[in-house]
Amino acid sequence: MSNQYESLQLKNQICFPLYAVSNMITRKYKPLLDELDLTYTQYIVMMVLWEQGQANEKLLCEALCLKSNTVTPLLKKLRDKGYIEKSKDKDDERNLVITLTKAGETLRDKALRVPECMAKELHLTPDEAAELYKILYKLLDEEKSINGGKQK
Repeated sequence: MSNQYESLQLKNQICFPLYAVSNMITRKYKPLLDELDLTYTQYIVMMVLWEQGQANEKLLCEALCLKSNTVTPLLKKLRDKGYIEKSKDKDDERNLVITLTKAGETLRDKALRVPECMAKELHLTPDEAAELYKILYKLLDEEKSINGGKQK
């Protein structure tokens, strides 16, 4: 093959290993999250709520780098499962506040083993994991600063 097309070889793309590893990691999460009756995207919504205590949809979209049309159905399913509830903000009735229910709070304890199991699955040393984390967040932070935190 001509050197002219070398940049188009799959082995020379940074996007492919990122894509493939993302899919691999999501597959490894699946059996752990099935036990919690959560999809991966529902799990990351719950993680933000466990951390923040409450949020609105805009905060969730920004924290998770997702669009509203992705987050809205996730919230509906989590509400249907009894893990969250929505209520109007006392200070601004146009703003809906998402909070955890008792079941959503209890789920947090059941989820404690997920990060530990995933750490074992990935076979990275603590230094490798820290370096990967640093690089990935450098990419995410750069994208957020370019787009003002908004997803394209």
